[in-house]
Amino acid sequence: MTQNRLKITETILRDAHQSLLATRMSTNDMLEVAEGLDQVGYHSLEVWGGATFDSALRFLNECPWDRLRRLKVRIRNTPLQMLLRGQNLLGYRHYPDDVVDAFIKYAVQNGITVVRIFDALNDVRNMETCIASTLKYGGHAQGAICYTQSPVHNDDYFVGIAKELAAKGVHSLCIKDMAGLIDPYGAYNLVKRLKAEVDLPVVLHTHYTSGMGSMAYLKAAEAGVDVVDTALSALALGSSQPATEPIVAALRGTERDTGLDLDLLTNLNRYFSDVRAKYKDIAASMQVQTEILKYQVPGGMLSNLRSQLKQQGMEDRLQEVFEEVPRVRADLGYPPLVTPMSQIVGTQAVLNVASGSRYSICSKEIRDYVRGLYGRSPVPIADDIRKKIIGDEEVITYRPADKLEPQLEAAREEIKEYARQEEDILSYILFPQVAKEFFVKRAATAK
Repeated sequence: MTQNRLKITETILRDAHQSLLATRMSTNDMLEVAEGLDQVGYHSLEVWGGATFDSALRFLNECPWDRLRRLKVRIRNTPLQMLLRGQNLLGYRHYPDDVVDAFIKYAVQNGITVVRIFDALNDVRNMETCIASTLKYGGHAQGAICYTQSPVHNDDYFVGIAKELAAKGVHSLCIKDMAGLIDPYGAYNLVKRLKAEVDLPVVLHTHYTSGMGSMAYLKAAEAGVDVVDTALSALALGSSQPATEPIVAALRGTERDTGLDLDLLTNLNRYFSDVRAKYKDIAASMQVQTEILKYQVPGGMLSNLRSQLKQQGMEDRLQEVFEEVPRVRADLGYPPLVTPMSQIVGTQAVLNVASGSRYSICSKEIRDYVRGLYGRSPVPIADDIRKKIIGDEEVITYRPADKLEPQLEAAREEIKEYARQEEDILSYILFPQVAKEFFVKRAATAK
């Protein structure tokens, strides 16, 4: 039998605990098991990016750069991977090119090999600086396509984005299904198209939220997908990834056999079962949420909506907000519901329901989006919606970061009293208040 192993990216040190433990797993909890994870033979270990940077500073009083370096010391054989929000880096707005370039330089220098780069709107202009910088500093640039469903998001659209990314020089492609919407046959067909039309390795990333994730992986494996993202079962399912062990078991003895050792995985999972128990007070449910198939509300967005409604004493109106989300999304040109678009669409849906008059109250973020400051919407926004939100204001057509002034030098001057390393300047630019509070605590502890 010809061996064509399916490779596995393990997400337990990033997306899995972001999805189920509110991104609260400490560096020490990771370090205890890092060498064991390194022995498995994973394609890569996702350890950084997404919300981990913010959470380390804000809630754990940890330096995210220090976490990366400490993990790299213990994980010598397996490439470390991160998730990057394109020109947004790990924040919620666009940063100037000098900041983007420096961030990727230090991420790679501190231990990251694979940089998975996405843009919430699949606007490749917002990914090009990240891709170029990753290539420049010797990292593996993985271009991610945000998967969603709408009248315009079909296989032709996704293959078109993939070809744009290939032309920018990415080393691999990722179908990034942040909401768990991709069904088994949809996964099969899209992977087949990408493998046939773009000469690059293809990764499939999904969440188990809808209950279809493992089935999608099996069909994608049949279609020739190169890598899938999974999480050890203690922190899998629900809004996390499909579980690692069942995928490994299901493919044993087939031509897509992963070659991974189930006994080793089982032992590692026992450790993470204990870790999960430590965080039981904040652990999210692992159950399937089928509402997502109708409303496309990802797990994290669902939590945010419930929180917003509770703050306003509107818990009983969740169903109305669910129904408003797809309407707002259609009005805005069908953006994929991934950070920051999930927050923008969700907040506006709450405002529309609360006020009883659609778009009579609009957030700053939705106005900036309609102005073009986040990038190009998948479908042009209708004139009547645009006028409701921004009136006759101009909509920009250039790459949003083109008009941003360099920021590194000014930030270096602002934070020079506290910065111990160049990386601190980047932490401060991304999260000014949170990073400064961390620096002050760090200085006080050192005395």
